[in-house]
Amino acid sequence: MTSDSANSTAIVLRPPVKDDGYRLHQLVAECPPLDPNSIYCNLLQCSHFAATGVAAEKDGDLVGFISGYIPPEQPETVFVWQVAVHEKGRGAGLAKRMLKDIVARDACRNVTHMETTITQDNEASWALFRSFAKDMGAELTYHEHFEKGVHFGGQHDSEFLLRIGPFTRQA
Repeated sequence: MTSDSANSTAIVLRPPVKDDGYRLHQLVAECPPLDPNSIYCNLLQCSHFAATGVAAEKDGDLVGFISGYIPPEQPETVFVWQVAVHEKGRGAGLAKRMLKDIVARDACRNVTHMETTITQDNEASWALFRSFAKDMGAELTYHEHFEKGVHFGGQHDSEFLLRIGPFTRQA
């Protein structure tokens, strides 16, 4: 068994619980350049949006987390808000495992598409979502969605909206 396989099997995926909120806040702080949210926001991600989020634990440590939700006006879409993988969880395909775990959930039984936003220079995220789309046999499209000058007051790079789908849960 390779170390990647050992890492992969040692990491347990589960729905988040509200007790993960503060730990999520710490995880994001340890995963630059992710944008931190308030602890309160992280508590909501771990409670209100638990059905479409995933926590990854290794030896009792939170080493990965994806927050997501189903937009009320797009019940066929799960929107991935943030992907965090600590260095202790890297190298084992954890981020893609977490994405697949979310779309396999009962809460996503009607989901045929995934969306997220990514800055142009975030090569790791582009690679992750392209790989996920390929594995799901789905098309990936994108366009500029939140513009640096218009939506971020020049304080943050533009975010591109990626849309993956359609796909089926069995993929």
